[in-house]
Amino acid sequence: TPTAISEEVTQLRNAQYQLGATDALQIVQLTDGTFEQGTPGSDQFMSILMTDFVAIGDLNGDNTEEAVALISENYSGTGVFVFLTIYSQVDGTWTFQTSTMVDDRPQLNALAIENNQIFLDAVIHAIDEPMCCPTLRTTRRYRFVDNLVDMIDYTTFTPDGRPRTILIESPADGSEVFTSVPIRGQVAIAPFENNLVYRIYDLSGIELSAGPIAVSGPDLGAPGTFDTIIPLGNVLSGAIIRVEVQDLSAADGSLLAMDSVELVVK
Repeated sequence: TPTAISEEVTQLRNAQYQLGATDALQIVQLTDGTFEQGTPGSDQFMSILMTDFVAIGDLNGDNTEEAVALISENYSGTGVFVFLTIYSQVDGTWTFQTSTMVDDRPQLNALAIENNQIFLDAVIHAIDEPMCCPTLRTTRRYRFVDNLVDMIDYTTFTPDGRPRTILIESPADGSEVFTSVPIRGQVAIAPFENNLVYRIYDLSGIELSAGPIAVSGPDLGAPGTFDTIIPLGNVLSGAIIRVEVQDLSAADGSLLAMDSVELVVK
């Protein structure tokens, strides 16, 4: 449910915000959670709104609080682009750090900070779905490190409400690996043709490699498991990498489920 208005939230609603849907860097000053310029229908129109979905808590384990808010941007058209936005306290002032887009006109259900991570529950648009009416329920978690925000897991739901989840059981987050990554886990719903995809990224988000992961399952759509070894190739010793295991739609390539783990290459 939306967070009740507190003194901290009141201060946040009067902070500066960096626009996410424009090509040029532009910062606006919110007043009671809003900023507006121009007249509706004109090329200069802009309407920025901080929604009631705000969470405050420690995101990086330094015993200081960050704030997370869902902020919408409208530029006179029908699009209302919602961004997950992170603020930190700098000299006693909530200061914009970064943002990432959620969707155009999503249905927002929940936002929270749990175990130094951001949790978001939102209904978004599936590919080719009318923009008026999103139906794809998702949950996802984000990590905020070094002023970067990364989505670390992602779940969608079937039309009858079953969650499509991936769980990496091993290796644990922060583990050291050498020339390869032995990876083991489970899926709540086996993917099409029992194939998942792995992707390896560096800390800046550049993809280093990708490949298939086979799933063992008793039947199509039943729970399954995976247990394989992912080669690291030319990843340099000392690098910190993020390994994602993804379930991609066979129809359109969209993401159905994902889990990830951060590892240190030795």
